[in-house]
Amino acid sequence: MSPIPITIVTGFLGSGKTTILLNLVPQLRATNPSYKLALVKNEFGDVAIDSQLASSSAVSGVQELLNGCICCNLVGQLAPALSELRDTVKPDRIVIETSGSAFPATLAIEVNRIARDNPGSYALDGVVNVIDVENWAGYEDTSFTARLQAKYTDLIVFNKWESCDERRLDEVRDRVGDLEVDVAWVKSDRGRVPADLIFGIDGGLAGALTDGDLTSLQSHDHDHDGHHQSEVEVLSVSLRGPEGAVVDGDKLMTLLQTAPKDEVYRIKSVLTASSATVKSSDQNNTPPPTSSASTRYILNWAFGRWTFTPTESPIEEHESSRDVALRMTLILARYESAKWKKKLETEGLLVLQGGNAGELTVTKIA
Repeated sequence: MSPIPITIVTGFLGSGKTTILLNLVPQLRATNPSYKLALVKNEFGDVAIDSQLASSSAVSGVQELLNGCICCNLVGQLAPALSELRDTVKPDRIVIETSGSAFPATLAIEVNRIARDNPGSYALDGVVNVIDVENWAGYEDTSFTARLQAKYTDLIVFNKWESCDERRLDEVRDRVGDLEVDVAWVKSDRGRVPADLIFGIDGGLAGALTDGDLTSLQSHDHDHDGHHQSEVEVLSVSLRGPEGAVVDGDKLMTLLQTAPKDEVYRIKSVLTASSATVKSSDQNNTPPPTSSASTRYILNWAFGRWTFTPTESPIEEHESSRDVALRMTLILARYESAKWKKKLETEGLLVLQGGNAGELTVTKIA
């Protein structure tokens, strides 16, 4: 049996990694209806949100690595996660989708090590970096990790460029060129990239990295204490109430519409709300309400845009959000967590429908 190819997908917060991944599934199934794509998903915070979205989108198997970074403090969990997918799902391919702060070279070295330790089981196909053209010119200036993600990759996908003029795209390409790397690139089509461009790239850079490169890479590029851990702060939020409690959608919409994107990078949530009170930022893409007055949603907010995706009832919800009206992760710029913790606790932006404040807990976890 051939080794399972592994593709690493990186990109800074809100770049559109999950959207691009989910758009690959129907392409693969159209070619081979029995194709099995498995996912190892590393998420900020202690709530499995994107992985639940993937589970509801015909991804064959998902392993979550929560509340840490897959390239450093969670790296030891990668081998067991790959082994579980290999033995239970028997996938045709595994995608490792990193958190927005992961350093791709360190992760590629670890995958190569696992492949050597398990001959014939895995083969690293390549590293793909997703860049949000609309916002990269801003966070590239402040994020050490965003620059590293663009530097240590086999393929760059320029995403979210449609609302920008050609000058912005040229500027981003020039900034990538300043990193002194010769990397293939492709533009997405509103989050869609042909599967044969993402997979089967046989990445020369990623595949050649070994443990011997690690010391050199860390000493020149990756000071965890100075850059990696301190670029963002993370709040974990829960809102509890009686059985059947529903989040006040109007108050939640106020939060989504007013959050400044230079302070708030991402908002991710699993929640129950009335389908009449919540809308995606692009209403044309809002899924139609279900017959129920209240619906369980997965919320993804990035740089002032957001989507509400209703979950399918047969999907078993992850234990991190089960039986709670709302579980949310906010990923913030440095030094913003204290202000936003107080704002959420005092301004009534997250309450239950019907005037019940509910039991709100806001905790800084990173």
